[in-house]
Amino acid sequence: MAILKIAKLGHPVLIKKTNEINDLNKVDLKKIVFDMSQTMLDSNGIGLAAPQIHLSHRMFIYRNPDVEEEDKINISVFINPSVETISDETVDDWEGCLSIPGMSGLVRRHKRIKYSAIDLNGKNITGEVEGLHARVIQHEFDHLNGILYTSRLAHKNAFGYSEEIEKFWKKHHEKNS
Repeated sequence: MAILKIAKLGHPVLIKKTNEINDLNKVDLKKIVFDMSQTMLDSNGIGLAAPQIHLSHRMFIYRNPDVEEEDKINISVFINPSVETISDETVDDWEGCLSIPGMSGLVRRHKRIKYSAIDLNGKNITGEVEGLHARVIQHEFDHLNGILYTSRLAHKNAFGYSEEIEKFWKKHHEKNS
C-alpha cells in the first residue's frame, strides 16, 4: 500500500491534458488503482484523477455514490473516458477537491450525463447518471482535460475556505432556495 502525494493547485500537472492509455498491459494499472484508492480514502475524497497523483494517464477513480453501503465502499475505475451531456439542464452545488484542500466552490454542472470508458479489465462500460454521480464524474473528467472546478464557478465570489462557506454561503443559499 502506498499513499501518494497529491498535486496541489499551482502545480503544472493539473492544467495539462492527459494521454490516452493505448496498451493496458504497458502500465501497472492494478497497482496504480490500488494506490490511488488508498490515497483517496486516506484523504476522505470521493474521486481522484491520475493528474492529481502526478501521472498523465487518462484515467480516474471514484466512490460510486449510487451503490455505497455503510460498511462497503464501491470504487469505479474509468480509463480513457468520454462524457456527453444528455440535456442543457444544469445544477449548482458545492464542490471541493483534494488538489485544493480546505476550499469549496459553488459549481455549475450538467444534471444528467452519458459516459463511456474502459474498466480495469479492459471491458467497455457505459451508462447514464444524474445528481451527485454525474457531478463526480464530470469533476474527475475535467481533471483529465486540465480543468479545475474553480473555472466552473456559478458565481465568481462563490469560492472560499470550506469552513467559511459552511458558516455563511450555505446558510444564505438555503434561505434563498
